[in-house]
Amino acid sequence: MSLQHNFSKVFITSDLQLVGTNTIKIEMLNHTKVTYFIIKGISDDPNLQLPIFLLVLFMYIITLGGNMTIFLLICMDRHLHTPMYFFLSNLSVMDMSSTTVTLHRILVKYVTGNGTITFFCCMTQVYFFSSITGDQLLLLTAMSYDRYAAICMALRYPLVMNSKTCCLLAIVCWMLGFLQVIPYIILLSSYTCYRSNSINHFYCDLVPVMKLSCSDTLALEILIFTEGLLLLNLTPCLLTFISYVFIIVTILRIQTKIGRRKAFYTCSSHLIVVLFLYITIGCQYLTPVSTNTVISYKLFSLFNTAAVPMVNPLIYSLRNNDVKSAFGRRVKYFRALI
Repeated sequence: MSLQHNFSKVFITSDLQLVGTNTIKIEMLNHTKVTYFIIKGISDDPNLQLPIFLLVLFMYIITLGGNMTIFLLICMDRHLHTPMYFFLSNLSVMDMSSTTVTLHRILVKYVTGNGTITFFCCMTQVYFFSSITGDQLLLLTAMSYDRYAAICMALRYPLVMNSKTCCLLAIVCWMLGFLQVIPYIILLSSYTCYRSNSINHFYCDLVPVMKLSCSDTLALEILIFTEGLLLLNLTPCLLTFISYVFIIVTILRIQTKIGRRKAFYTCSSHLIVVLFLYITIGCQYLTPVSTNTVISYKLFSLFNTAAVPMVNPLIYSLRNNDVKSAFGRRVKYFRALI
């Protein structure tokens, strides 16, 4: 009986060791360090590839054309050399940059049929897109302060928003946006293993790449919540909200209806852009997990990266007589040359 018991014990121990070895091998196969990622795109349906390509190409051309037009008008027309249009020219550069960083992957994937991207290029894309998004939020906050100074401190506005102040605000916005992303990239690039190298998205974004990792992502998640959500998103949103509270109170105190209407139209374009951007970011990142499906996340991402930069020039031009007048002057000037 003792001999039989010892044999059984040996067989059971061997089986357990075999199971343990197989489990380790499976984990090693599933959890490996990747050197490249495969970007799946917006849809896997072959019938939708051409319509998606044409839609993205159309949005990309309109975005570049509209924002480049706004930027060149502001640079060439001296009537637009004011703080508001100085910040708007910076916003146009940011819109063109963010769209180029993200949408070009869809166009390249369709033309070449290759959706692979190296690990370094993926981290670079995450860095630049996240930086430019932060720049946009900070710049819109600076623009809200400019509108606050124009409405609430009208007599002192030329002194408050002089060229030195405007340049300093723009430089701070650009620098903070690019510096605050560095800790994210350091943590994300330090992960040693991933469950898969297939990104179910149309570009390398911070959250989809982080979800693929089997490393401990707690530090990055805490950083996203504290610095990303509280400081970079809620703080600019709160400052913008406070600025517009003072603006609305000041507008309501204006005696004449024409004066109130003129003051409101001065701020309306910026307010629409701010609401547009924050609503899309909120729908993309703050929806509950149970309803935040992959398709909805992609749609909101496409809306945020393509639709918002595309409509920004339309909002500022259609509702702004200064921009329309400057465009008319440029058209007359080029017609005279011809």
